[in-house]
Amino acid sequence: MSLAVFLAVMLAALLHAGWNAIIKTGLSKQTSMLILSVGHAAIGAVVAASNPWPAAEVWPWLFASGLIHMAYQLFLAYAYDQGDLSRVYPIARGAAPLIVMVVSLLWLADEMGAWDYIGVSVLGLGILLMARGVFSNGESRRLLPFALGSAAATAGYTLADGLGARVSGAPVTYVGWLMMLSAAFYTPAAIALKGRAVLRADAKGWALGFVAAAASFGAYAIAVWAMTVAPLALVAALRETSILFAVVLGWLLFNERIDRMKGIAAVLIVLGAVLTRL
Repeated sequence: MSLAVFLAVMLAALLHAGWNAIIKTGLSKQTSMLILSVGHAAIGAVVAASNPWPAAEVWPWLFASGLIHMAYQLFLAYAYDQGDLSRVYPIARGAAPLIVMVVSLLWLADEMGAWDYIGVSVLGLGILLMARGVFSNGESRRLLPFALGSAAATAGYTLADGLGARVSGAPVTYVGWLMMLSAAFYTPAAIALKGRAVLRADAKGWALGFVAAAASFGAYAIAVWAMTVAPLALVAALRETSILFAVVLGWLLFNERIDRMKGIAAVLIVLGAVLTRL
């Protein structure tokens, strides 16, 4: 993986943590996620309108990923109803790179060296330690099934989009269409689960939601592009350094407690990311 790709993925990680912090604030989490989806669709429409129509072989990947993204958004919003940013985020993101690594090893042609595997393993250990507090600190265990569902969906869309973007040959255009489809699937699902109240938000809520949408779109466009030029498992692993950014944002914005275990876990996450560069 080149230095340019590495730095781009790190920027995507920061943007990803940032939009999750916005979702955690203020409104009902499903309402915030719905506004995010509307913003995604608006940005995606602009991107799609200025680029050629995707080829026929790309559409199965887009529809599959759109459905997986819908599940991801639902699980993540429910998880944030139950726990802190610095606790939900590591669990939600933590299992995904390890799942992707196993699938990549078994069924894909991506090549990974010894340091890559060591780096992903260290990163995974750090993520597991970061999530441990849900048991040791008496935090709500109700967040676990939702966070783990989000992790499974993250692994699913990472694989689908990495392969789909390679088939399309146009990663940004691919993401544009994906975001429109994801919004089309998520909106009726959110209304069905929460009723029309999920549509209610003030001007500030809509503004914050669109800022989150821009950050999310940028983060994922960078990540999907990176997956076309670097091994899927490495990109997925490096994206998980967003956990470090999320912990810092949780501390700064929400006064969340940063204990010794979180500090150790953060160091392991950074070390894992560095090892994947060797």
